[in-house]
Amino acid sequence: MQIDPQRIPGVALVFGGSRGIGASIAQRLAREGRPVALTYVSRPDSAEKVVSAIQAEGGRALAIQADSADAAAIAAAVQQAVARFGPLQVAVVNAGVYRGSPLEQFPLTTLDEMLAVNVRGVFVAIQAAAAEMLEGGRIITIGSNTAARSGVVGSSVYAMTKAAVATLVRELALDLAPRRITINNIQPGPIETDITADMLDALIQRSPLARVGQPQEVAALASYLASDEAGYMTGTSITLDGGWVI
Repeated sequence: MQIDPQRIPGVALVFGGSRGIGASIAQRLAREGRPVALTYVSRPDSAEKVVSAIQAEGGRALAIQADSADAAAIAAAVQQAVARFGPLQVAVVNAGVYRGSPLEQFPLTTLDEMLAVNVRGVFVAIQAAAAEMLEGGRIITIGSNTAARSGVVGSSVYAMTKAAVATLVRELALDLAPRRITINNIQPGPIETDITADMLDALIQRSPLARVGQPQEVAALASYLASDEAGYMTGTSITLDGGWVI
C-alpha cells in the first residue's frame, strides 16, 4: 500500500486489547510512541479504561467494538484504525475464547464458537491487517502453550485451535515475506489475569518456577517482536510458560 505522508507511521492495532494480556500489550506499545487502536467485544468500560490510561501518559489510543467471530466487524475495525491513525505497522491478534469440557459432553455449538474465534477469527484478522500494513510490518499472534501439550481433561479443542494458530503462523510467514512483514506467535502458559484469579494457588503449585506469569512479561516479548531487532525472526512460535511443557 502507498504511504500517506500526512499520516503517522508506527500504528499498532491490538485485537482483544481491553484487558489482561491484550491491555498490557496495548499499553506497552503506546509507551513506545505508537498510536494504538484496540478492539473489545462486550466490555466498553474496560476498553475505555485502557484508552484513558494510555492518554494519561501522553499516548494516542482508540477503542473499537468488534467481535472476532464476525469477519465484517474485524475488517471494519481495521478500517477504523487506519482512518484514525494511518497505515498499520503492528497488528497483535490476541482475541480468543476458552471453553473446556470432556469429549462426551462437548457441545458442537461450543466447538463451532471456538473455531470461529480462535482459528477463523485469527486468520481473518491477519488477512485484514496485512492488507493495510506497511512494508516491513509486524504481525504477532497470542496462542497458548497448550499447542504443545495441555495435560488437562477437557482442553482438547482449545489445544487444537492453538496448534492451528501455530501452524498458520509458520506457513503465512512465506506469504508475507516478499513484503518483509514478519509474523510470529507467542504461546503463554498461565498468566495472572481476571480469568485465572480463582485458580492461582493451584496453578502456582503446578508451576516448575512456583509462580504464574504476568501480562507485562508477555507484553515485553510482544514489544521485542514488534521491534526492528526482531526483523530476522518470522514464522516462529515462542513458548513463555515457566517450564510447563518441558
